[in-house]
Amino acid sequence: MTAPWRPAPGPVVCVGETMAALAPDPPGPLLTAPRLRLSVAGAESNVAMYLADHGIPVAWLSALGDDPLGHRVRGTVAAPGVDVSYVRTDPHRPTGLLVKDPGPAGTRVHYYRRGSAASVLGPDLLDGPPVREAALLHLTGITPALSASCRDLVARALTDEPGTRPYAVSFDVNHRAALWPDGVAPAVLRDLADRADIAFVGLDEAQALWGEHLTARAVRERLPHPRVLVVKDGANAATAFTGEGAVTVPTPRTTVVEAVGAGDAFAAGFLAGLLRGATMTDALRLGHITAASALQVTGDHGPLPGPRETQALLALSTREWARRAVVQPSA
Repeated sequence: MTAPWRPAPGPVVCVGETMAALAPDPPGPLLTAPRLRLSVAGAESNVAMYLADHGIPVAWLSALGDDPLGHRVRGTVAAPGVDVSYVRTDPHRPTGLLVKDPGPAGTRVHYYRRGSAASVLGPDLLDGPPVREAALLHLTGITPALSASCRDLVARALTDEPGTRPYAVSFDVNHRAALWPDGVAPAVLRDLADRADIAFVGLDEAQALWGEHLTARAVRERLPHPRVLVVKDGANAATAFTGEGAVTVPTPRTTVVEAVGAGDAFAAGFLAGLLRGATMTDALRLGHITAASALQVTGDHGPLPGPRETQALLALSTREWARRAVVQPSA
């Protein structure tokens, strides 16, 4: 039997914008917040930080303004061990900013990123280091929504057929409706995701983009070309589709403090598993374990369980995993 495909071991490069983020502290409506907490938010850098936590060599590639917010973003992303030495500093454009407005129906996000340093990134970013040395390039559907040049960047990274590129490409659909003109996102995101080696999509966002009655298997029919397609069904399960079939791993019941960043954490855990040669089941489990670290904290980046706890979780039988009540991070 042919072994399942997986990316070659080696460094990962995550490309995309990271912004400063303001959120009410304590959490509550922005209108009545007594104070705001400053943090950092970026899907691709979230993946990079969690990959670094898992011990995977990883660089984050982007642009920041030459301003205090940009310096803070750079330092925050670098702290877990992410290589930020290739991040551009733009003296003429600011670092992007987002403001969270939590409410009973969920958290609304206000973006202040038009004209930001990262919004003018383009395909030339792929021509030099660290991309030339990468085994895996990670992108999301946020970047092509930022500007024409950013869309060109992502399209060029995915121009060649899977298997003919110098690196594998991982693409998380990460649909942000507020960033797209009406009616544009479904076709663009489907095309980009279907050209990736590894694609991630939430079942809910797939239904919003391509049909409200879609099942995970129907999503695979719409995205038939990725070597690995992971469909995440929130608190229910995640399914990985490969040339060898489908593997589904249920989501452990986890205390949720804030859901922001969990999808990025899942992608990082899953990719770390693949890069280390784990089975598809263990890669999905590692995705769930990593996602729980984000779910249990306010903010995008929480502590992983220690190595012993992680190995114990991966060693659970299928029945024990399904009955697992809570995945606890280490203190």
